[in-house]
Amino acid sequence: MNPNIVETLNVAREVAWLPWAVQYFFLIGLSYGAFVLALPGIVFRRPGWDSVSRLALLGALVCGLSAPVALLADLHQPGRFWHFYAYFTPTSWMSWGAFFIPVYLGGLLSFAWLAFRPDLARHAASGGKLARLAGVLAYGGHESRGALKAAALLGLVGAVLVAVYTGAEVAVVRARPLWNTSLLPLQFIVTAFAGAAGLALVFNYFSARNTAVTHTLARVLAASQFLALGIGALWLALGLSGLSATHAQALAEVGPSANWQLSAAWAVAATVLTGVLAWKRPGAGLLIGLLALHSAWMMRWSIFIGGQEVPKTGAGYYSYSLPLGPEGLLGIVGTAGLWVFLFVLITTLLPLERLAAGSPSLAAGSPTKAGA
Repeated sequence: MNPNIVETLNVAREVAWLPWAVQYFFLIGLSYGAFVLALPGIVFRRPGWDSVSRLALLGALVCGLSAPVALLADLHQPGRFWHFYAYFTPTSWMSWGAFFIPVYLGGLLSFAWLAFRPDLARHAASGGKLARLAGVLAYGGHESRGALKAAALLGLVGAVLVAVYTGAEVAVVRARPLWNTSLLPLQFIVTAFAGAAGLALVFNYFSARNTAVTHTLARVLAASQFLALGIGALWLALGLSGLSATHAQALAEVGPSANWQLSAAWAVAATVLTGVLAWKRPGAGLLIGLLALHSAWMMRWSIFIGGQEVPKTGAGYYSYSLPLGPEGLLGIVGTAGLWVFLFVLITTLLPLERLAAGSPSLAAGSPTKAGA
């Protein structure tokens, strides 16, 4: 009989990354995923992709403008953002991200302006709401293919950099085996594309309900869901087989938790359901779009908030309850409100129905105008 008494202490800690961080990773993922979906129809003019890409670019623009606000709020004191530039740290992915984000946003805004200039000019000529502002923003309204392609390249480079840094800054945290895997950045990227396709499906449903758009996005969504399942299965296999000590430790930490078991079952079921519906019932555009957005959000919430409930030291799990104030529910509602405001403002200048209907110049087969 062992006479010694072993006492285990567990210190409860507050989460360091708040729901603001979840919103940032969710919105910036939707933005760069939607930006890539905007390229086939607008830059390469692939048949059947024009309306898809225009709706995707709208999503990239609204989410891209909303995401940095959530990121600033997550700094707890937004004025700290200038520290990233004043005290650059080459070994920090977060420090690099402060430079990657402006590259992406600069490319996105330039590309969106050049792509939508003709639409702004038509809106100004129609005399609708904010027609004078639309005329100023159109700046003549001419297409400029050279400048458009240059902006697309800049935005694509920025999108790749943002996708890499947002995944890497989490994956390098060795203190949390659940995060410390190269599969995490890949899952972020795949679910970002799925969420972007889902957002475009929702836009299409509430505008033209273009069947061709629905089927194209459904194919993209189905592929992304099955790829996400493959990455999840690989992570599980590495953990169960013991081929990766990090994955095995992560599985050992979350496996006994009933909450994690429920979350895993829910995630798999939602992904399978979305993938099957997108493959077999692509006409259910609104349903599969909302499911895709739900899965993208849930994945990030589980990783960031759920991951911080797993203690780095001590016994048991930490318990997190969503506060009602600005660091919790109110913050989520506020970010959603900002997103809605930007959506309403942009779609007042660029009506959703016109974007879903496609580019009139392409539909008429008119040649591209050259302009400043």
